[in-house]
Amino acid sequence: MQNANTIIKEKEAFPSSENGKPGSSYLAAALKYLENYAAVWLEAYFQEKAPVFEPPPVPSGQDTSPFARFVKQFKPSKEEMLLVLTALVPHIIPGFFDRMVQRCLPEGGEFPEFGGIKGVNHRAMLPTGETAMFLLAGPDLDERLKFLQLFGEQSGLFKHKVLSLELPPPGEPLLSGRLILEPEFAEVFTTGKVALPRLSTQFPAEHISTQMEWNDLVLSERIWLQIRELENWIKNSETLMSEWGMGKRLKPGYRVLFYGPPGTGKTLTATLLGKYTGKEVFRIDLSMVVSKYIGETEKNLAALFDKAENKGWILFFDEADAIFGKRTGVRDAHDKYANQEVSYLLQRIEAHSGLIILASNFRNNIDEAFIRRFNSIIYFPPPSAEERLRLWQQVFPAAVSLEKDVDLEAIASGYELTGSHILNIVQYICLSALEKGEQRVSMADILRGIQREMEKEGK
Repeated sequence: MQNANTIIKEKEAFPSSENGKPGSSYLAAALKYLENYAAVWLEAYFQEKAPVFEPPPVPSGQDTSPFARFVKQFKPSKEEMLLVLTALVPHIIPGFFDRMVQRCLPEGGEFPEFGGIKGVNHRAMLPTGETAMFLLAGPDLDERLKFLQLFGEQSGLFKHKVLSLELPPPGEPLLSGRLILEPEFAEVFTTGKVALPRLSTQFPAEHISTQMEWNDLVLSERIWLQIRELENWIKNSETLMSEWGMGKRLKPGYRVLFYGPPGTGKTLTATLLGKYTGKEVFRIDLSMVVSKYIGETEKNLAALFDKAENKGWILFFDEADAIFGKRTGVRDAHDKYANQEVSYLLQRIEAHSGLIILASNFRNNIDEAFIRRFNSIIYFPPPSAEERLRLWQQVFPAAVSLEKDVDLEAIASGYELTGSHILNIVQYICLSALEKGEQRVSMADILRGIQREMEKEGK
């Protein structure tokens, strides 16, 4: 069974909305197969005769619909195919299972062997593990015991996060929980694409992107070399871990610390890294994730990592010292749970298979015990005079011309500003010029913008 990395990445495993459509021919044939399969089992059950099944349909070589590609790449067994279809069908045919039961019980009645529960908003039957087990084995006890392993966490569909089995209330049978097709798969099978998650309490991360290019980022050669190392890991990590067999010796994923003053390019570097490697980047502000309520921080982080698992996303933790700062001794219950939060986050970070970037203004703010866990540490210093000059030279829009009295070299040498400062200043200058109906910028305009920015910084 193939790794989920080759299945879930919609850009590689599934066609996007531009280069492919969800398609209906093969999926319709598969759902018809499920209907016939269920009808045979139900008829055999009520008429007490042996069921005879047809084999599941096989997608054609030309079929590039998402569900067909999933079947070709994942190569599910007949039983796994039934599990996926059972979990998928409510997303397409809401009353599917109700109608199947009504055919056998036209006057109504209970049929507990078939399982199923009602949803909160969904008024039709939702399949449970019991529903799937009936379709797999009917009332045959030996077959039911044999197929129980399909619902285990190490079973392919569950291990690779295609399916999950909702935990039932305490004391109730395990298979009475809902059989759930993970949202990404439900979405891609029905729409042909996967929408990126939005910032919410269930997903405390914000998708970030940029229209800027690597040329817009002014960094030293030392930093560029370290960034190339990260690109190399993204490009070759799967080969290193799988084909070269280093997965048994190395921890999964890659962990990096970006540190340096605000405005020196940490966030932009992470965003451009995603842009040029084809990876989505999500920024997590740990100061927002950390909750004053015991257990809520772990819950917030679990939701994030569970969603990001095997997606190939770059996770950028901003303000990392909010949780990775110097640990304290345990003086009270708050300290105890704060340290537990750190331990939990560290555990999830070390188990994550993707690239994780933690950003901090100061390296000394991060506990040394955590520093040792990073594969790479990159310092983003304030730009030098030469780098500031390059920033000034390239940041003005083409529509603006500089007066002859503008001395960018003197400005770069005389004012220790970061790239973020310079961008703010130029924005102010350009807006002022537009307000006056001008397209030329003088030395006085720039100095006025610098003074305004420094006052804002309290300097």
